[in-house]
Amino acid sequence: QVQLVESGGGLVRPGGSLRLSCAASGSYFSINAMGWYRQAPGKERELVARITSGGNTNYADSVKGRFTISRDNAKNTVYLQMNSLKPEDTAVYYCNVVFKHLRLGPEYNAWGQGTQVTVSS
Repeated sequence: QVQLVESGGGLVRPGGSLRLSCAASGSYFSINAMGWYRQAPGKERELVARITSGGNTNYADSVKGRFTISRDNAKNTVYLQMNSLKPEDTAVYYCNVVFKHLRLGPEYNAWGQGTQVTVSS
């Protein structure tokens, strides 16, 4: 099993910045992709940003140029630097990790508990 601990959410004014962190721990063979999703009230959960084990990234169009995802493989931690925040970025942000128990086994998903990000003046 993989446990994820998120931190860094909070209340920020429009134009401000926040940095989210998500640390993975537990029993697994490898961690492959790591990412962040978000869910606003009344909306479906959506991908915000994702980074592969090789460092390839992809972002939702709505956050390109404002958010940066990175990872520290030695610490099994993924970060999301959020700049120029807008009220429409308000949501619960969830960390997601794709991992394997065995080298040739299937991939599994693990989710964090979610952290609230509120952008408001």
